[in-house]
Amino acid sequence: MSSSTEPDVTESYRFAPDDLKTGDRLPGIGAFMRVKNGADFIEATIRSHIGHLDEIVVVHNQCTDATPEILARLAAEFGGKLRIFHYGPRVHAPGSAAHAREPADSPASFVNQSNFALTRTRYRVAMKLDDDHLAMEARLVALIGRIRAADYRLDRVLCFSGINLARDETGKVGVLRREPFVGTGDHFFFEVTPETRFIHHPRFEDFHHGRRRVFTDFTYWHLKFLKPDFGFANRDLESGGNPRFERKRQEFLADRRVISLAELRAAAPTLIDLATMLPLPEKARLKVDRWRRFLSAAPREDEMQRAIVKAKL
Repeated sequence: MSSSTEPDVTESYRFAPDDLKTGDRLPGIGAFMRVKNGADFIEATIRSHIGHLDEIVVVHNQCTDATPEILARLAAEFGGKLRIFHYGPRVHAPGSAAHAREPADSPASFVNQSNFALTRTRYRVAMKLDDDHLAMEARLVALIGRIRAADYRLDRVLCFSGINLARDETGKVGVLRREPFVGTGDHFFFEVTPETRFIHHPRFEDFHHGRRRVFTDFTYWHLKFLKPDFGFANRDLESGGNPRFERKRQEFLADRRVISLAELRAAAPTLIDLATMLPLPEKARLKVDRWRRFLSAAPREDEMQRAIVKAKL
């Protein structure tokens, strides 16, 4: 593989806060990705983001598809701006009973893998990125511009969301009617500090930062539901060990209807303005702010159609 591909991670890696090397970080923005079998859209994701960032770090784990080969080819093209690591240990899927039991610093924990990916970034501001995020580039560039103008010093966690694209039973691609948005405080830009890390939650990897999360904008089209397995293949569903995501899969299969962006606007909740006047828990506040942003500045239909073409759907 290319010179931008780093050695495999052994079974012995366990996260330590000193690995963040906060005193050595450079001014700039680095994204990190945790990937297993992301061949469907990882190239489109990387190409739509890498020109706007200072680096992308990809940590892939036990892939059985073409992900490693795609990453090697892209690393040869982009050089040191795209850095690839193979995380070797078998990692339990978030949402599974095995994940709930696994200690956060175990090599088999997705929390530990996530922290490893964060430690490989070299810049002051980091961004969590998935392999099925196709950038809304103008919006992403505007948000990145705010961060650069602040000299990469952030006193808040800047959350962003995506719009779920899906294919209905007739083959039509549009916005998933039942669940149009994705990302409620779990995708973000943040300044890396000694306190920054992922921590264990029985269902997933939680994020600890100690700063207020605020919603900023929609910055990507979420392509998960356009994968052949609808994005559920990495959840250990076939072994019966992840009832939470098995339920989510059945809910998706029961209602795959899609709508246009205009239809989504017409279906918006009616109490958004009232909700902003009330004290809300963080997640509820982010959801309200997300709807308000959509209603004030929704992506255009032609932008969605161009994304569909770009993703080769």
